[in-house]
Amino acid sequence: MYKYLLQSVDGIQWFGISALLIFFTAFCVAFLRAYFLSNKADLDHLASLPLEDQQS
Repeated sequence: MYKYLLQSVDGIQWFGISALLIFFTAFCVAFLRAYFLSNKADLDHLASLPLEDQQS
């Protein structure tokens, strides 16, 4: 039933294509940011964030 309902929508294929492009773009940005973040001090700071005690 739902299959036929979605098939009747014009341009429904663009939702899948746009979702794939958004995912791929976000993945590439995250990969490139991690790859080019070569400052050792920044990497050490980010690595220690989950281990730091919270100050309240």
